[in-house]
Amino acid sequence: MLDWLEIFGVASCLLYIYLEIKQRAALWIVGFISSAVYVVVFYREGFYASSTLYVYYMAASIYGIYCWRFSQKKDNAASAERPISRLKLLLCVILAFISAILFVIIWYTLDNVPYSTAVPPYCEALATALSIVATWMLARKILEQWILWIFVNFFWSFLYFWGGLYPTGGLFVVYGIMSVVGWMEWKRSFNNSKIK
Repeated sequence: MLDWLEIFGVASCLLYIYLEIKQRAALWIVGFISSAVYVVVFYREGFYASSTLYVYYMAASIYGIYCWRFSQKKDNAASAERPISRLKLLLCVILAFISAILFVIIWYTLDNVPYSTAVPPYCEALATALSIVATWMLARKILEQWILWIFVNFFWSFLYFWGGLYPTGGLFVVYGIMSVVGWMEWKRSFNNSKIK
């Protein structure tokens, strides 16, 4: 039987990734709506870290709107959009450390919930921790967020197929492919901005 809430979530997420690739700030509004849908879908299906992650995505959508629209530096006042930036080595190390800490905390928490989870806790913990960091990188418009999303999206697709969420598993296969497209589009946009 089709789950129409999940189907709506898939459709809104496809619009979200299209807007992300095109660097449209409207992605954050669509992301807020699709995240609210998936809070319910994932909780109902026993993906507890995923459900909590999508609460984080709702908050990140508000932060993303602020970063993309209202936190422009004065020298970029003529630009309506936040410029793409590159990941620096120090920030990379800090984000790797944060990812590791989040992974341990989430794994421990999932391992001790009184409910059974749909997939092994360490798998969901890894995907959740990396998703949190990648979303922050997206809000800051860091090019390398796409590299992280390529891995995370294909890993999530495996987990959702394993847990029986087939439309969502299919969505994350598309996300993985679109992450490759996003990487190429943003890299071209970044290189073009440096030529000007």
